[in-house]
Amino acid sequence: MAGRTRVIMFHLLLPLCVHWIAEEMTVSVLVDVITDALCPGDSTCTQAIYLNGLQQTVVGIFKMVVLPLLGQLADEHGRKPLLLLTVSTSIFPFAILAWNQSKGFVYAYYVLRTISYILSQGSIFCIAVAYAADVVEGGKRAAAFSWITGLSSASHVLGNLLTLFLPEKYIFPVSIALLIFSPVYMQFFLVETVKPAPNRDQDSACLTWTMEVLHKRYKSMRDAATIVISSPSLRGICLVSFFYELGMSSITGVLWYYLKAAFGFDKNQFSEILMLVGVGSIVSQMLVLPLINPLVGEKVILCIGLLASIAYALFYGLAWAAWVPYMSASIKVIIVLVRPSGKAQGFVAGVESIASLLSPLAMSPLTSWFLSTNAPFNCKGFSIVCASICMMIALCYACLLKPEVLPSHDSEDDIETPLLSDS
Repeated sequence: MAGRTRVIMFHLLLPLCVHWIAEEMTVSVLVDVITDALCPGDSTCTQAIYLNGLQQTVVGIFKMVVLPLLGQLADEHGRKPLLLLTVSTSIFPFAILAWNQSKGFVYAYYVLRTISYILSQGSIFCIAVAYAADVVEGGKRAAAFSWITGLSSASHVLGNLLTLFLPEKYIFPVSIALLIFSPVYMQFFLVETVKPAPNRDQDSACLTWTMEVLHKRYKSMRDAATIVISSPSLRGICLVSFFYELGMSSITGVLWYYLKAAFGFDKNQFSEILMLVGVGSIVSQMLVLPLINPLVGEKVILCIGLLASIAYALFYGLAWAAWVPYMSASIKVIIVLVRPSGKAQGFVAGVESIASLLSPLAMSPLTSWFLSTNAPFNCKGFSIVCASICMMIALCYACLLKPEVLPSHDSEDDIETPLLSDS
């Protein structure tokens, strides 16, 4: 990349890394804060599990509408305003918890965080990729996209490292300071790459525009669904993605509350597990995947990743000692190999969104039941064991795929598809 391009990318990547570090810092401590507020003196908090499930479902529903709207806005009015909006939304929910961590404030946090997730979850990465595509020439875009992905993983590791060594009372203030730094830095140093469209003066014109975008999104997804349904190969890829995401999102939604109830884990253990996962992801993406991909091919890698995800779920669900979750987390090195397929990525993303919003409907009550004293038998992780069945179904469909139907992941256009395809 040329010198000017490097400077522009630096001004994009630095605030993004700071933002990701700040968000990751709060992940492991939130479980303790929410449990203490909603279920004081109790390590099992059914209310928190249901609230998390409700949040996941609401976010999943609204994201399917909001993401294409944000993409269109970024194309018409510029990347910078949308990046400023999306990275700023995380400040307010964490400011609430920094001010007060009582029950009422935790409920307020959930409301604000749900809105924040709807606007920022997935959107920040997509807009950042579109920004990189604007400033980096075609032949070097894949490297730029890899840098964004790699720095995201590294930021997660650094965020958990900070959480591990910082006292709990300083985590939210430090996180908020970093979250404020990101949009301020962008405002002063980030340059716009898109010429904004003329302002719309009338509300009716804005409403018409919104309906046009949604109609275009609907038409795009309908056409993609028609192609997928008529193609056994693409249908198989979507089924693999649906059942895999159904299982993994089910686990992610309840894992920390299960570990706290079963083994009394706190922020330090959560941070250690998240660091292990983060380091494993970096090693897998930088070393494991480039080495084995030419040797065994996409289908074998996919099946290995799905086998690892089954083991991951079973070890967590049947964990018999406090060290077993650490062993399960190390398996994430292999699970990272399960990735969406290139040519079908846009439609697969929609399928995965549906799976993610459906998973809490069964997972939240099942987890709460088996963590309670009314469980039919003693297996606190039974819901996670059930989630492994989804991965088993995904593996069965993956084994039926023909190797040639798994497209290459090197296409730069595919990486941009989630944001740009409907613009």
